[in-house]
Formats: sequence, C-alpha cells, structure tokens
Amino acid sequence: MKTFLVPVDFSAVTDEVIDTAVSFARALQGKVALIHVVQPPVVTSEFALPVEVLQDALAAGEKAAGKKLESYVQLFRGAGIACEARVVHGPPVAMIREEAERVHADYVIMGSHGHGKLYDFLVGSTASGVIKKARCGIIIVPPADKH
Repeated sequence: MKTFLVPVDFSAVTDEVIDTAVSFARALQGKVALIHVVQPPVVTSEFALPVEVLQDALAAGEKAAGKKLESYVQLFRGAGIACEARVVHGPPVAMIREEAERVHADYVIMGSHGHGKLYDFLVGSTASGVIKKARCGIIIVPPADKH
C-alpha cells in the first residue's frame, strides 16, 4: 500500500490537488495523510500586535483549517480511501519533509501556485523547496490555468 502525503494550503489549486490525490490513491490502493502548515507570524517592528491577539488569530486559523481538513478526510473516506489529517506549525518546507518521514510517504502530492521565477526568487517556492529536500517521489499539480 502506497502512502501519499498531501499538503494543502486552501488556495485555488487545492481542489485539483485533492482530485489528483484521490486518483492516485485509488489507482495504487494507497492511503492519504493530509497536512496543513500554519506558519508562525513574522514580527517586523516594535508596533506589532500584542502576543495574545496573535495567539487568538493563530488558534482561530488552526480551528478553521481543522474543519476544512476534516471535510477532505470525509471525502477520501467516502471514496474508500484511508485518510488522516494534521495541522502543524512551522516553516512549510521543513514541516512537509518531517511529516513525509513521519508517515513514511512514498509520494508527496502538492500544488504549485505558478507565481513565476521572480516571485520564487524573491519569496521562495514551497514546492521547489520540497523538491530539493524530498526523500520520496513528488507530484506537483499546477494551477488550473497552467494545465
């Protein structure tokens, strides 16, 4: 049985990623581990929000992510595919890599936003970071307008 790690960020490409994961998991009789990474906020000045406000915002975001993940878990289970989900905190590339090792992923199926080379150079690309550090196969799902 193959294990697919599926990081989701709830962006426009997420539904395509989920559809791709369902297809692969069905075809290879695999199981799916969903992950959503919550990045810690970056504080860039002394005028930042109070810690309590940031903690409340992170908690609310985590709760919303958990509900969305649970709806995807039910979708996979309804399709007869074993599925688990987790919300984790930290830098996305490192957290995806750690989760891939934890679940013994054979493949990571993730989306690409297709921002372009300049954006990736300035901001970085989670997909390219995972590709560079992965110890398993990677399946990248492009945004719908790139198909």
